[in-house]
Amino acid sequence: MNCGHKGHHRGDACGCGNGRSRHHHGDACACGCGTPFHGGRRFWTKEEKIARLERYLEGLEKEVQAVKEHIAEMTGAG
Repeated sequence: MNCGHKGHHRGDACGCGNGRSRHHHGDACACGCGTPFHGGRRFWTKEEKIARLERYLEGLEKEVQAVKEHIAEMTGAG
């Protein structure tokens, strides 16, 4: 099943940018769509869903910080 995101469903790469195989995500799509790869799990416990959302939020917060740093560098405020 393909979630519709292009470019990260080829080969063994997961597309998360960590340079690792998709298997470190528990055979789930790294884009956050939750689709299983080749017969992976489809159902997750509430605790697993919360943990995945917390990791996703952490990544978003890091992205926000990186954008702020980039803006500061570009405007000379950093």
